[in-house]
Amino acid sequence: MRLRLVTSVFLIALAAFPAARGSAHPHIFIDSGVTLVFDESGQLGAVRVVWAYDELYSLLTVEELGLDPDFDGVLTDAERETLSGFDMNWIEGFAGDAYLLVGGEKVPLSVPLEWSAAYEEGRIVSTHLRALEERVTVGADPVILQIYDPTYYTAYQISLPTRLENAPQGCVSQLFVPDFEAAGDQLRAALREFAGSDDAFLEDDFPPVGEFFAEEVRVTCAG
Repeated sequence: MRLRLVTSVFLIALAAFPAARGSAHPHIFIDSGVTLVFDESGQLGAVRVVWAYDELYSLLTVEELGLDPDFDGVLTDAERETLSGFDMNWIEGFAGDAYLLVGGEKVPLSVPLEWSAAYEEGRIVSTHLRALEERVTVGADPVILQIYDPTYYTAYQISLPTRLENAPQGCVSQLFVPDFEAAGDQLRAALREFAGSDDAFLEDDFPPVGEFFAEEVRVTCAG
């Protein structure tokens, strides 16, 4: 799944973007949860990501897939099988809106593995695993997992549980959120610069403003 930005939406936002979060016209809203999975040797080996889609996008997707025709909110086993993996058909180069940083450098993650999906209380909840291509030893310097869509077509909030699985004793996680007022200022500046450029109508050249709004989980392990 690769969610694309419609440039005109952001040009409109230039004149109307308030400081409050979520007002820059992202089209999809996702509550996310993350689990950082450690291996038997105590190294970080994988990241499990949960996406809980907003009710409108969930409804449109369920209808598009022809699921839940009786509108009772309960899927059959066959319907759950159809739903599972609906968002895992990623195009080449799509990073999965998850970025793991060690020492300020991005660590490659695998394609999505072990995915599943459910329809719960009017929302699609999707889960997948991303394995680290090389295991990482976590110490006093934080390992950072950022969740964001560079195009800001999708707005993520890490509002579901953050977990450490099989982590060594002394490992802790902290959630950090950006200064959304400052992020809004950065967005407006990017829009002004883009609107005045020769590439103002080329979607692929739009600056990656989503990082301004990125929430992140920072993990450290003492001792």
